[in-house]
Amino acid sequence: MATAVPLALLVLVALLAPGLGVAFPGCEYPAHLWCSSREIAVACQAESRCANLSRPAAAPVELSLYYESLCPACREFLVQQLFTTWLLLPTEVLNITLVPYGNAEERSISGKWQFQCQHGPEECLGNMIETCLMHEAENFSTYFPVIFCMESGSSVTKNLEACLQIYAPQLDRSHVAACVQGDTGAALMHRNAQLTQALDPPHQYVPWVVINGKHTDELQAQAQSSLLRLICRLYQGEKPEACGGSGSPKGLTGCRR
Repeated sequence: MATAVPLALLVLVALLAPGLGVAFPGCEYPAHLWCSSREIAVACQAESRCANLSRPAAAPVELSLYYESLCPACREFLVQQLFTTWLLLPTEVLNITLVPYGNAEERSISGKWQFQCQHGPEECLGNMIETCLMHEAENFSTYFPVIFCMESGSSVTKNLEACLQIYAPQLDRSHVAACVQGDTGAALMHRNAQLTQALDPPHQYVPWVVINGKHTDELQAQAQSSLLRLICRLYQGEKPEACGGSGSPKGLTGCRR
């Protein structure tokens, strides 16, 4: 006479999907729920069998660019490497901070900050415009395309109105101009000076790239050769589709002090 099989055991066997195996201590969920969330999959030791679970969210790669508005190497890096990499990658992969100041010098005269720039007064104006644009726009996705437009044009300082019309028509040019001409712009540029002077190691040229709080010759060379490849390698989360590509190596250039 066949041994009677408890109904509860039959139910358990029926619920177990093929290949999932048996429940582990600490797993209080039926097998058909094991892949419903990462927490349950971990408790039931079923992560490897749950293809639908995405990898945990990873912190974005933090990149800070210290640059000058008229430095040819800075413009090349911003336009050809940084902007294109930003366009290709999801926002959760890369976080960018722009600090336009570079090899400038500041001094306080009668309580007001004045600046002298490597490529002359026009560069100081370009740095100020871009700094005030960031201040007024606040949102990176709003102001970065405008800065890209300015840096890729024939004149950084004369393209603001046209670039705003194309990329950020909602921004008021008069507000940016007021910042540039007033105390706010000078205070913002002084902050850029402080950030640049606090670099460790001190910057020797621009563009100067800091990634996840670090600057090394190797990171700088990799960033200027193929920033996309570097960010894809450093990002610890699930690799986006764009990380299947790579850039062409090119020479390391810069505006030395």
